[in-house]
Amino acid sequence: MAAIDRSVASLRIFGDILVPDDVSRILRASPSLSHMKGDARQSRSGAKVVEKTGMWLLRCDDQEPKNLNLQVAQLFAGLTSDLAAWNALATDFEIDLFCGLFLRESNEGGTLSVATLKLLSERGVRIGFDIYGPECEIIETAACPCKSGRTYAECCKPRSVA
Repeated sequence: MAAIDRSVASLRIFGDILVPDDVSRILRASPSLSHMKGDARQSRSGAKVVEKTGMWLLRCDDQEPKNLNLQVAQLFAGLTSDLAAWNALATDFEIDLFCGLFLRESNEGGTLSVATLKLLSERGVRIGFDIYGPECEIIETAACPCKSGRTYAECCKPRSVA
């Protein structure tokens, strides 16, 4: 079994009452992308989009080949380790680790370490996987698979290709 060709990972926090500055203060970090429910923005096509829920998102570097354990370590390195703060956030908001896995071949795989699973579990962080097979073509102008509300080209498309 070959290693997964490429992975992207983001820590995402969603909620209708989410105020990004409050989450940043609690986690002691600034997001890569954030908005409040009701915020308006212009899409790449020029259309006005009103955000349906609040979001705080922190991205890390893509890994080729995949190394989710390293990506989780990067994401959480600068964040608070105070489990009470994490539990409070998990009570009020949905928290997940989005993982996009891009396969070059049909039988690629990997594992998450016990330490990574413990870190996520202690903080109430769910893990979500989107897996893209070798035949999968992602259209640049389509909604990004990570559900950020942006297009693939604006969001998770590898920066070296952009």
